[in-house]
Amino acid sequence: MLGFKERTFHGGAHPPEAKKYTEKKPIEKMPAPEQVVIPLQQHIGAPTEPLVKVGDRVKIGDRLSEPKGFVSVPVHASVSGKVVKIAEMPHPLGKKVLSIIIQNDGEDAFSEAVRPDENYMDLSPEEMRKRIQMAGIAGMGGATFPTHVKLSPPAEKPIDTLIINGAECEPYLTADHRTMVEFSEEIVAGIKIIQKILGVKRTIIAIEKNKPDAIKKMRGVTRNDSSIDVIALKVKYPQGAEKQLIKAITNREVPTGGLPMDVGCLVQNVGTTRAIYEALARGKPLYERVTTVTGPGIKEPKNLIVRIGTLFKDVIAYCGGYREDVSKLIMGGPMMGLAQHTDDVPVIKGTSGLLLLTEKYVRVADPMPCIGCNRCVDTCPMHLVPTTLAEFADFKRYVEAEKWGIMDCIECGTCTFVCPAKRHLLQSIRFGKYEINLQKRKAS
Repeated sequence: MLGFKERTFHGGAHPPEAKKYTEKKPIEKMPAPEQVVIPLQQHIGAPTEPLVKVGDRVKIGDRLSEPKGFVSVPVHASVSGKVVKIAEMPHPLGKKVLSIIIQNDGEDAFSEAVRPDENYMDLSPEEMRKRIQMAGIAGMGGATFPTHVKLSPPAEKPIDTLIINGAECEPYLTADHRTMVEFSEEIVAGIKIIQKILGVKRTIIAIEKNKPDAIKKMRGVTRNDSSIDVIALKVKYPQGAEKQLIKAITNREVPTGGLPMDVGCLVQNVGTTRAIYEALARGKPLYERVTTVTGPGIKEPKNLIVRIGTLFKDVIAYCGGYREDVSKLIMGGPMMGLAQHTDDVPVIKGTSGLLLLTEKYVRVADPMPCIGCNRCVDTCPMHLVPTTLAEFADFKRYVEAEKWGIMDCIECGTCTFVCPAKRHLLQSIRFGKYEINLQKRKAS
């Protein structure tokens, strides 16, 4: 029987970690830019509507928009200054989004609404959820699902295990790693809030073994708390994916189409957990975040606290600028991140990192016919058959693709990474999922 520390999940791979650029670098606060571009849509769910108009003056932490519906969170001013424009602007997710542009007045004046509350733990769970929503908190690991929704499981699906996700399995990224090292006590304070909201007794902080300083720090601050365990996980991608993390820790499997709450679990990213603490204890909405700027294509890799709405080009300039042979800019990590066609897009709540790669690292080989080696099947953490799914998608056989589980694909990219024939498996599967979802929307 495997010991608790050695539990893991089926499949996966171990791409080069490449965390050397920033894993030892303390988090640095980047000065506020002269102008910020704050998209009204930065989360999964319903968009928000602006509460301000051109010419209005705002302070840091002022609410700029009104959420429309339960699955929605507002955005807030990250600088003090004047609203100079409200228009559709380029967005790192690839389409133009209605955004509020604020000219920084340099005063760094804070909203009267940003004030500490020493008695925040006396709030009821419902009051806590409401404050978390109005603070604009959405998953900061990249998924950007509204946090208050995640913290509202139905009564018939009680949570018995809270998992704090410190795996950060994506190569290059170190934002969560440094957050655990430098803000460990605030993470624990956030855990206590979540424990109260959910009434959960068992909490596990899950960290991959390649972050020994973070493991030591989190174990140190929780040594007298019997409700929290810190475990070291095998280093394997995609260890940080919700379903794989739950399987590794509890041996429970989230059913097809289901959610972690279906097996009594809730997973929360370490950065999000800290943001929950800041929202309730300090009255601070989510207007800045920790972001890793890394890779061989940037002159001075850093871990930064960046104001939401800061343009990528300003962040890159603060890190010394591009190296001459840079050829690719990615928001996030190399496995699940999104390649950008411009650096004229803003940091949003889900920007865990900016990765800059040089020509040597982005060569794309021509795909060859499948050689039937089975590596993609062996490594798929969802027990799928990627080659077959990709072929169904390529030939528009969507009914068969759905029967074979294409919608269960978590798009981790492991199949493409291990394929010796360099086939574009993930791209085909992702296109197939898009077409199936499009057809369903049209049918409804």
